[in-house]
Amino acid sequence: MIRPAVPKDIDAVEKGYNELLLYEKENGTSSNWVYGLYPVRETAENALREGALYVAEEDGIICGSAVLNQHQPQEYKKGSWKYEADENNVLVIHTLCIAPSYKGRGLGTAFVKYAEELALKMNCTVIRFDTWAGNTAAASLYAKLGYENAGGADAMLAGVIPEKQIFFEKKL
Repeated sequence: MIRPAVPKDIDAVEKGYNELLLYEKENGTSSNWVYGLYPVRETAENALREGALYVAEEDGIICGSAVLNQHQPQEYKKGSWKYEADENNVLVIHTLCIAPSYKGRGLGTAFVKYAEELALKMNCTVIRFDTWAGNTAAASLYAKLGYENAGGADAMLAGVIPEKQIFFEKKL
């Protein structure tokens, strides 16, 4: 089940971030995120304050999280967006994180589908998001779910992690 997060979920969201980042430290990164830099507890706390933090829960255990809001990062101005949309009509997926111990259960797909349903309820006509260009698994998933590549840009993730981002979008 995916639902809006509540304050008591923050510890579990942070645990999920750390599980993923430690896993990637040992097995190679697919996110380009950096332990202790991004994402961190403050990432989740800020999103919760804004009402934008969502969690995936199975049997009472938080196994994934994402930030869903209408904030398009500055880098998005460099995108080759196919669908013109007012900022109020775009939902953006940020920091989609599934704990490695829950990998392969379709939670990434479930989060994207949930975001699509939320976007429709918010009268959004487009969903956009980015991923690190080296995250081929995510890029493949997004294409499979009907998202189109909308170019990319060099970015400083969280202001400290240099990366080449690729952008995706889908008209609802």
